[in-house]
Amino acid sequence: MPDLFAASVMAMEICPIAPGNAQKYVDQITGYVLWGVGVLFLVAVMVSIGAIVAGRLFSMPHASKVGVISIVVVFFCAIAYMVLPGLVDSLMGSGCIGGGGGSQPSAKATP
Repeated sequence: MPDLFAASVMAMEICPIAPGNAQKYVDQITGYVLWGVGVLFLVAVMVSIGAIVAGRLFSMPHASKVGVISIVVVFFCAIAYMVLPGLVDSLMGSGCIGGGGGSQPSAKATP
């Protein structure tokens, strides 16, 4: 009887899987988001350079300072945009829940 109890208590590994053709649409949406963020980075750099130029032309030192600070912020955001997805992906592992409960990180799921 204890073996039956142990078998029923053992947790199974649950791995969520997207339905049938959903991956095509997920890839398409992900591509749109990636292009959109890239365009926003370029727009932010152009606005920052415009603020620096306008600050110099019209003798507005605060506009120039804001432009320089904006370029630095965009630079740091671009670095974070490249680093954080990998960090989150490594923390999440394969996305599976349950299993043996060992101390080893779960392996990446392979398609």
